[in-house]
Amino acid sequence: MDDLELNNIQQHWDTLISSAISWAPRIFTAIISALLIYLIGSWMIRMIKKLVEKAFKKRNMEASLQHFLLNIINWGLNILLFIVVVTQLGVQTSAFVAMIGAAGLAVGLALQGSLTNFAGGILILLLKPFKIGDFISTNSGVSGTVDAIDIFHTKLITPQNQLIVIPNGVVSNNSITNFTQLGTRRTSLDIGVAYDADLRQTKDVLMNVIKSNQYALETPAPQVVVTQLGDSAVNLSIRVSASTENFWTMNEELIIGCKEALDKAGIGIPFPQRDIHVYNQ
Repeated sequence: MDDLELNNIQQHWDTLISSAISWAPRIFTAIISALLIYLIGSWMIRMIKKLVEKAFKKRNMEASLQHFLLNIINWGLNILLFIVVVTQLGVQTSAFVAMIGAAGLAVGLALQGSLTNFAGGILILLLKPFKIGDFISTNSGVSGTVDAIDIFHTKLITPQNQLIVIPNGVVSNNSITNFTQLGTRRTSLDIGVAYDADLRQTKDVLMNVIKSNQYALETPAPQVVVTQLGDSAVNLSIRVSASTENFWTMNEELIIGCKEALDKAGIGIPFPQRDIHVYNQ
């Protein structure tokens, strides 16, 4: 290796060392500032999460919704902090933004059904058409007590102690009957009496049964209404309200009490009959 080549190599090294020396303060400053931004940002994220959590608890927000929203806030703030730190180090963030956008699009297409259930879960938790412990019925014929409201599914316990898991997309996009939310339920008990019965006396007998029931509410006022002239009976409807927890007990007591009272008053409760005529040729 001749002297000329050695001089060139030496010049390259000198240039590299000079560049490193000139860039060293900038790199050191960028690293220190990025580290400080990360530490301060992490502290701010913890403080924001605590403040948001207190606000959620103050508003008595659903526990499932609290957990979900706190996770979303945590992820969003951490991604933002990551982008700021990387930018401070001099890295171009346009590539990261493009990658996040492409990943979001791919996930959205792959999980379209799950996203529908996810959106339904958010609507249920925000609008609160029902809560845990409510007895609900959907227009698909499924009914039960709400056991859990997850982000993707709602779990019901049927009166037969069966667990039903319903996708939230189905629940949020269909009609729901909530039997618990108003605090009271009103029965509509139909009873048929014989055509020869005195209907005014029958109404008085049934109304006395209602008044003697400890679970029947006075407001709204109970009613005994003649509703139909049936094929084999005159039908009456007993309409009484009770608190949700006492509804089924009251309903059973009314059935027993009405049967006993009508029997005692000599008012018949007919059942479908068929007369058969036999003709001899």
